[in-house]
Amino acid sequence: MAHFAQLENNIVKQVIVVSNEDTADENGVENEEIGIAFCSNLLGGTWKQTSYNGNIRKNYAGVGYTYDEGRDAFIAPKPYNSWLLDETKAQWKAPVAMPIDDKRYSWDEETTSWVEVAE
Repeated sequence: MAHFAQLENNIVKQVIVVSNEDTADENGVENEEIGIAFCSNLLGGTWKQTSYNGNIRKNYAGVGYTYDEGRDAFIAPKPYNSWLLDETKAQWKAPVAMPIDDKRYSWDEETTSWVEVAE
């Protein structure tokens, strides 16, 4: 099965699963362009392939994600204004590393720090 994301102004509107037979050429070889044509004929619009394991376009597309053409990557919505984009993974990261211990933490945007969660 292949997964395709429908884009509107490079924002993911939906992600659908497409049968392998609808993405393969006459020799059974999967081809993204065939899958895009199938999706476009079925539902219209602009489509890009995505994958759960991140092998295609760095991250699995989700509704609300942005497709960045220059990076050829799907990027999640920015969770906090202070967070920075990791260019290698196309994923947001806190400007301060989360402590590594047995405690639980949540991000506090006001102080731009990790705050221990009371249990």
